[in-house]
Amino acid sequence: MSVLRFLRLAFLAGALFVLLGATAPAQAQDSRDRAIGVCVLRDTGGMRPAELLRHPERFDCTTQQYRLGPGDYWAITQPIDAASTAERPLRINFASLWQQRLSAYLLYADGRIHRYQSDARGITPLIQLGAMAALPVPRSEAKLSRILWHVEGAANVRGILLGAERSDVQRNATTNLAMAALYACFGGMCLALIVYNFALWCAMRYNFQLHYCALLAMLIGYALSSSGAMAWFWPDLVNNDRLRCNYLFLGLAGGCAAMFTRSFFEIRRSRLVDIYTRVIAVAVPVSGITVFLFGGFNLRFTDMFYTLTILGLVSIVVPTLWQAWVQRSHFLWLFSVAWSAPIVLAMMRIMANLHLLPWSFWLDNSTVLSMMFEALVSALAVAYRIKFLRDERDEAIASEVLARRLADTDPLTGLLNRRAFLAQAIGRPGAQQLLIADLDHFKRVNETLGHDGGDEVLRLFARALRTTAPADALVARLGGEEFAVLATASAPIEPEQLLNKLRQTRMPFDLKVTASIGACTGPLADDRDWKALYRCADIALFEAKSAGRDRARARREAA
Repeated sequence: MSVLRFLRLAFLAGALFVLLGATAPAQAQDSRDRAIGVCVLRDTGGMRPAELLRHPERFDCTTQQYRLGPGDYWAITQPIDAASTAERPLRINFASLWQQRLSAYLLYADGRIHRYQSDARGITPLIQLGAMAALPVPRSEAKLSRILWHVEGAANVRGILLGAERSDVQRNATTNLAMAALYACFGGMCLALIVYNFALWCAMRYNFQLHYCALLAMLIGYALSSSGAMAWFWPDLVNNDRLRCNYLFLGLAGGCAAMFTRSFFEIRRSRLVDIYTRVIAVAVPVSGITVFLFGGFNLRFTDMFYTLTILGLVSIVVPTLWQAWVQRSHFLWLFSVAWSAPIVLAMMRIMANLHLLPWSFWLDNSTVLSMMFEALVSALAVAYRIKFLRDERDEAIASEVLARRLADTDPLTGLLNRRAFLAQAIGRPGAQQLLIADLDHFKRVNETLGHDGGDEVLRLFARALRTTAPADALVARLGGEEFAVLATASAPIEPEQLLNKLRQTRMPFDLKVTASIGACTGPLADDRDWKALYRCADIALFEAKSAGRDRARARREAA
């Protein structure tokens, strides 16, 4: 997937956030208009619903619910005064909380009481998308006056009965459709990113890619449980078990996020920060598993442990960003943008868990929106990181090739050096022709032109050898002004061609430069053959110099 496509997706996500930001105030105002106040009373046993409905003044309307502790409670609504008709069936929405059983007694204006009793599944049959429960109000000509709730086994970590509001079938259906679109978009995006990044991991094998895939997989599980869709897919699921899964998946996602953060940055962490990150990466999943296994025994304690580990997860960000900024990480800005919304909303969720902020339906469902934005921008960050890794790999390959070339090449002339020449020459099959060329009176050339001029003469002579020799021939500078050319005996090189090429090459200051060449033919299977062939060609070179230089001599096949 290209970077441009990721930018388009990020733009669409931004547009979605703008749309939600524009509509949320109106929806929040509408929710406040439909809100129903609730007062609570601890169940001391032997209380009769009809008697409690006649005496609502016995209920506590001022104490915050979570302060009353766990147990069994009665909760009564403020006057509702709304009718449920065939044209507009009434629904009473309320938040899904940790509780064993729920009963509702609906009091109508004509004095009739209708009872709803949940089974062992709790409020699972009432769950809507967004994890709100919707209690259907039977149709009646008389208006609904109040509702009395009996909540058994309330953990009362957030409250006993929260978020009660009037609604109807059409409104709930519209909300379900909107939430289904949101969660389907989130799930589809996560699946696509998992497939994309896992395919990249199969090719590149970087740990942060696997951590990112695991993070997305856990977020899909979290979205499935927190949205209430899990109750739709498994109607027999106990609602408290759905909440357990919610804790579990978010805890595992937090651990994956910590490991992704640790492995994604190319920075060198201090030992203390690295140990702290590892501890949090283990503690957050452990806290989720603890709530999943032991939340039914003491949810308050396990929930507090869970909240503190999430707070520790958020605290990782500060030292990580600081060290990334100090070390000038390339990915700091992308990480900051991607995790800004989840961090802010995580802090708000923590404050709500610590009862510093009131419960809110939008806050409960904000995690999916923030993680959708994070997943998009993190995907862009992953693509950006892979681009850097690819560039680093290409640079390393180019450096390695260059290093090998420099190790095998004479730096002055660009020809093979003696070591590389012997490595490629010895072991060539069949008879080989070796030519050794030596510039005549090169000491005088240096004295006349200086060492820079002498180096230029060597470069020009090397170019003449390279352009005259066949493509499959080996051309090397053995040292000083001595050069070697090796070709197969079946396609020998005419030494006079090399000499003519040198004579036609224009030298600095039109200085006349000549060379002598000695040639010999023989096998070159091993080092012994090389010594014999070289000695034979060297003798021929000596004969050429003795005969007056600027000429070539050849000897018979080396013994």
